Amino acid sequence: MKIQHCKLFLVFFTMSTISCSKVNKAPYLLPENAIELIAGTSGKTWKLAWRYNNGTRMNMRGCFLSYRVTYQPDMIVKDNNGEQENCGASLIGTWQIIKAEKGNSYIKLTSDQLPELMNIDSNHKFLKILQLHEDTIKIQFRHKQFSGKSTFVDTFVPEHVEVRDRDFHW
Repeated sequence: MKIQHCKLFLVFFTMSTISCSKVNKAPYLLPENAIELIAGTSGKTWKLAWRYNNGTRMNMRGCFLSYRVTYQPDMIVKDNNGEQENCGASLIGTWQIIKAEKGNSYIKLTSDQLPELMNIDSNHKFLKILQLHEDTIKIQFRHKQFSGKSTFVDTFVPEHVEVRDRDFHW
């Protein structure tokens, strides 16, 4: 009798696991004023508040804490890496918002610097928009790190916003 209960439990567990894993999450719907939220009316500078690498929050020091990226309404994007000691070259390029077939929205960065800066073959990079408000941009992207690929989720806030525990350490 005990064995029957165990088999029955395993059948229900397996069925519920399979059926729950197939749920598709609806794409994030961008606000109508997405370009203005990202770039403001004369340019908007964002700082990295938090970064997650494959679901694990990363400690941020040095270049991460000083990193700023400015989006312009004329669709120019520039970061400040080159202005910081030992942070590499500044990215200068163009940006646009695109919508993929499945309804997800992306910021598409285009620059001839991207292959070298991000260790990729093309001159463009897609940043999936997970959240966009006046005070938050949350993006997801893949990046080759070390020998494999990592999925990063970055949360940006306007540069004047104070973020507690930005440089946490374990």
